[in-house]
Amino acid sequence: MQVATNNAVPGIDGDCGGEAACGTCHVIVDPQWSECVGPPGADEEEMLAMNPEREPTSRLSCQMVVSDVWDGLSVRLPEFQM
Repeated sequence: MQVATNNAVPGIDGDCGGEAACGTCHVIVDPQWSECVGPPGADEEEMLAMNPEREPTSRLSCQMVVSDVWDGLSVRLPEFQM
C-alpha cells in the first residue's frame, strides 16, 4: 500500500494508514501468485469479509510485506474500494 500511495496509484487510498481497518487498499492477487503471497491474517480477514467485491485471492495491500520473491507480482483493483 505504501508504495502505491507514495506513487499516487489510482484506486489505492489507504485511508486508515495501513491498520487493516478500512479496506481502501483492497487488491486482487493474480492466482499464479496467491501461494507465494500467502493468505490474509486474522485482522485482514475480518475486513475482507465485509467487502462485497472480495475474491478468493483478495488481500489488503497494507498487510502485504514486499519481498524480492514477488518480482513480477501482478494484482488488479476491484471496481470499487470500500
